[in-house]
Amino acid sequence: MINFEWKGVFPAVTTKFTDNDELDFNAFDINLDAQLEAGAEGFILGGSLGEASVLSDDEKFALLRHTVEYVQGKVPVLLNIAEQTTKAAVAYAQKAYDNGADGLMVLPPMRYNSDPRETVAYLAAIAKSTKLPIMIYNNPVDYKIEVTLDMFEELAAYDNIQAVKESTRDVSNVTRMINRFGDRFKIFTGVDPLAMESLVMGADGWVAGLVDAFPKETVAIYRLVKANRIAEALEIYRWFLPVLELDIHAKLVQYIKLAEVATGIGTENVRAPRLPLIGAERERVLKVINDALAKRPQLPVGSWGAVTEMAV
Repeated sequence: MINFEWKGVFPAVTTKFTDNDELDFNAFDINLDAQLEAGAEGFILGGSLGEASVLSDDEKFALLRHTVEYVQGKVPVLLNIAEQTTKAAVAYAQKAYDNGADGLMVLPPMRYNSDPRETVAYLAAIAKSTKLPIMIYNNPVDYKIEVTLDMFEELAAYDNIQAVKESTRDVSNVTRMINRFGDRFKIFTGVDPLAMESLVMGADGWVAGLVDAFPKETVAIYRLVKANRIAEALEIYRWFLPVLELDIHAKLVQYIKLAEVATGIGTENVRAPRLPLIGAERERVLKVINDALAKRPQLPVGSWGAVTEMAV
């Protein structure tokens, strides 16, 4: 089994497109560089923010191969699995391994509201089919299926199911997981506007969205919380919150890509049926971003960049 440490900020990276609607690896690499410079500790490809639903399988695996080669083992590279059938998900997991993935993030079945027995069987089948470490993406708000604590009890039998992206929107669930399982499952907060609260409650990491535009600030909040420098983290978080709330909108892709443009590390191109923002909506989102940029905080020394031990 591949092993790495489940901790830190894992950007759910956006997929960059050229004006001709092809993968834009040059723009993609600019963002990867910014994340690595800031101190990101993993990458997640092909999630909702990565526009997975409009990517071909060839494009997804091209992104995976490119990212694995580009980061050269500096951080783990995870590929998201969001499939409709168990057979397809198992095949996808195998192909991810063959193309160099270090791990998987896995959603319950798509388009079918599977019951708990079916959901556990689906996730277990993927786990049994691969050596790759797995993060379960638990997001009943957007995807309508909750992976409950009792279901995690069953899934604990599989050593490679190691982490959860906690997106239930219930911060108390972090404590429930820890009370029930100790450190059996590493917990990553998956909702940007609840991230600091979840980290304070004991989450091990942060699968982040607005990190794609603001990598240093995201890493700084994570590290300051983990160093128990809560007041300093809170000051940054309060500044950041209006921007972080762009992550919980149906148009999060367009919103976050617009933020990437504003900070100079992305492009605004999306793939149809998504369209770039226009009119009053665009102006509203730009105001949130520009207001934040006008008051961008000075970050404490050592709160981002190469990993170091921060003073408590």
